[in-house]
Amino acid sequence: MALTVKICGLKTPEALEVALESGADLVGFVFFTKSPRNIGLEAASLLGAQVNGRAGKVALSVNASDDTLFDIVQALKPDMLQLHGHESPERVVAVRTRFGLPVMKALPIEKRSDLSPLRLYANVADRLLFDARPPQEATRPGGLGRSFDWTLLQGIDPKINFMLSGGLDAGNVADAIAITKAPGCDVSSGVESAPGVKDPDKIRQFIRAARATDTLQLSASNIVSNA
Repeated sequence: MALTVKICGLKTPEALEVALESGADLVGFVFFTKSPRNIGLEAASLLGAQVNGRAGKVALSVNASDDTLFDIVQALKPDMLQLHGHESPERVVAVRTRFGLPVMKALPIEKRSDLSPLRLYANVADRLLFDARPPQEATRPGGLGRSFDWTLLQGIDPKINFMLSGGLDAGNVADAIAITKAPGCDVSSGVESAPGVKDPDKIRQFIRAARATDTLQLSASNIVSNA
């Protein structure tokens, strides 16, 4: 199965176009005022129209109310909602039911015990996203450019649909996929020149490096099947 590549935190038409032309499967837009990647509803509408079916649109929110999510859905017309706060499994179900859209739930990972709610969320979310746990003093969720111990994900049920995030860039994504066997990867700060400022070359390099893992996995499968 081909790796799913997501470029998140896109804010400008130029950066979005690079992600689309480079072959991103999913493009993410942040709706959280404390984030340097936050976009407003008017910008979301314009960027959403620019996508025009060339990739899946993901709307990232943090502990958002139904009213806020309604406004986001109306503006962006996303293909998936990403819940990146402290949303409970019950909240995931409520959002899926209310908006009729697939939901990806982010889970912060630092130690093995952080995987304990995995099964609860896997039963109600369409996809999970494993991200680094932020420091206690952080004012926003997410990896904040930091990775976590990828070996913690070894042995996860292969039927669980998940993406890997947190501290990924073109230089380490191949190792991250090899260790975790993740079917998808998500990057934001790893393709930026400054917080919230996407670097076109880094976007291209990341997608190219991520796609190369598909070739490596296919080659490995062929070796096994021919042995």
